[in-house]
Amino acid sequence: MQLRLATDQPWEAQADVLVVPIVGEPAFDGPLGEIDRRSGGELSTLASLGELKAERFASALAAAGDLAAGRVLAIGAGDRAALDRETIRKIGATAVRRFAGRRIRSLAIWLAPLAGGEQDVASVAELVARGVVEGAYDPRSLYRADHESALPELEELVLVTPAADGPAARAAAERGVIVGEGANLARTLANRAANEVDPEAMAEEARAIAAAHGLWTDVLDETRAAELGMGMFLAVGQGSDSPPRMIVMRSGGEGERDSLDRHLALVGKGVCFDSGGLSIKPADRMEEMKMDKTGAATVIAAIATVARLAPGTPLLAVAPAVENMPGPHSTRPGDVVRAMNGQYVDITNTDAEGRLILGDAMTYAERLGATHVVDVATLTGAVARAFGHLVTGGFGSPDEWFASVATAAERAGERLWKLPLVEDYWPEMESWYGDMVNSGSADGGLIKSALFLRRFVTVPWVHLDIAGTAYFRKATPYAARGATGASHATLVELAMAGARTA
Repeated sequence: MQLRLATDQPWEAQADVLVVPIVGEPAFDGPLGEIDRRSGGELSTLASLGELKAERFASALAAAGDLAAGRVLAIGAGDRAALDRETIRKIGATAVRRFAGRRIRSLAIWLAPLAGGEQDVASVAELVARGVVEGAYDPRSLYRADHESALPELEELVLVTPAADGPAARAAAERGVIVGEGANLARTLANRAANEVDPEAMAEEARAIAAAHGLWTDVLDETRAAELGMGMFLAVGQGSDSPPRMIVMRSGGEGERDSLDRHLALVGKGVCFDSGGLSIKPADRMEEMKMDKTGAATVIAAIATVARLAPGTPLLAVAPAVENMPGPHSTRPGDVVRAMNGQYVDITNTDAEGRLILGDAMTYAERLGATHVVDVATLTGAVARAFGHLVTGGFGSPDEWFASVATAAERAGERLWKLPLVEDYWPEMESWYGDMVNSGSADGGLIKSALFLRRFVTVPWVHLDIAGTAYFRKATPYAARGATGASHATLVELAMAGARTA
């Protein structure tokens, strides 16, 4: 897809479709009034019929009349006071998805209505371009050659902006395209079937991505993991015929610090399929458990995206990849294993496996020089029950480090809500036989999972639970069913905050 900036008036933009964002109740004066006049009153007529409205992501297609574009698509952006970076991104995604099953080759988007307040034109250009790239993603193309509702393959995206904003807007839009492509890489890895992506296949994907982006990589097999004492990691994977792999990717030198004096590590849960092990899950929706590798997919894609944006930025990605299966060698409830940091864990529930592999992965990240850690994981059903599919739950300490991650999430246009680490719940995680159990009672389970993880990290740390946001069970106006790429952009923004500009 070619990216072009047009510094003409929106009614002069040449494309198959001109996208006109509607912020607040439409007032047909100024440029919007001129677009309406040149369309022959199409937009005002649609508004009078109730077809064109400010409701977020509602859309109406109109004839173009004397406009240079072939058609006009109006998309509601909601009230001005509530217009945020997330909404702006989703406007871009909605625009391209509106033409599923249609043939268009060029799309022009008028940026001015979305700018204002904290969002300058360059920011809008970045978010809209990223949204178009993410909106054009269709997981059905992974296994199907064609289908009736395929999304259009855009040849050109035209961003309509004032001439004075052109250079900055173009650079920002190019950045948005790269971030969107990275999110789609994470989505593809997450969406692929478990019979195709087992731990070794995930490792091979990581090697190929590392080679393409000039990254150092290492993959620990089960023998090396045992030599290093990764008892929790190995306990999860031992029931499967597909042996576990600890994937490590690095940008920059060993232990090198970024401009914020960090050796940042991104750690992602990579359960390529989660049956629950001997604590087996219900059959209902078990097919979704191929998505339990989304955290690993996210950190692998994030380090690749950062390498495209700022090559050489010091960054570490650690992705423990396993299958959690019942089998003759499976870990049993009641087994006690020794973690890499020397603590003994009484495994009372083999379906609380993500925290086990993350614990050893975070310990290993610190041994590789990490000074700050963020883990991302589809960890608990509790987070989805609490926040649904649009808000990621987060924990962390100290507060200043969580605030840095929250700032990155805000810039990425992703919702993140901080939850408390209530230490008073920890006695319920104590074991008769080891230092702790891996699963306590259901009440406060979301907090207890984070308290467990904190036992395996000694540096500033944030945990992002994306079990609710990692994938959609049904399509929306702005996204396909399946993996969403949640938290990818947050991790990229966090890492890029430490990129050297000189």
